[in-house]
Amino acid sequence: MRLIVGMTGASGVVIAVELLRRLKEIDSVETHLIITEGAELTIRDETDFDIFDIRRLADCVYDVNRMDASIASGSFLVDGMIIVPCTMKTLAGIAAGYCENLLLRAADVCIKENRKLLLVPREMPFSRIHLRNMKELADCGAIIMPPVMTFYNTPSNLQAQVNHIVDKILRLFNLPENMVEWRQP
Repeated sequence: MRLIVGMTGASGVVIAVELLRRLKEIDSVETHLIITEGAELTIRDETDFDIFDIRRLADCVYDVNRMDASIASGSFLVDGMIIVPCTMKTLAGIAAGYCENLLLRAADVCIKENRKLLLVPREMPFSRIHLRNMKELADCGAIIMPPVMTFYNTPSNLQAQVNHIVDKILRLFNLPENMVEWRQP
């Protein structure tokens, strides 16, 4: 399986890092990573992660401004794209078909080629404009998955919440996960 992971400047980059870490453990998955400048700032502000260590979690890393990259073309086959965390600016750009950088172009390609596109928007509360853009993308087949906390499995810390969100993402791509199901026997 070949997946594109896009990281934008929204809060919650720990979710993306955990996703990349888990994907790296799956031999059958090849990851293509795009990190925006905003994401690099958020990584610096929210975490102790080294940007180079994050890049090493991916099989291929692209400069967000390289519009000639392979993932900018529909002829480059991927199984889908995950944008986590996803800013409202990025979500709006995708909804409008505005492809000013590689991340937006790769998402646009997923839509036009009918490939799975999963967005993890980090904003609260949602405005009518946010909801309209999400509806537009959902109508195009995108999956909108806000990183909603879990309570039924009584998580003990932030990492347990992050793991739950990553498990949901992995499940949507039929990949191995450790999801605690509701009322699991």
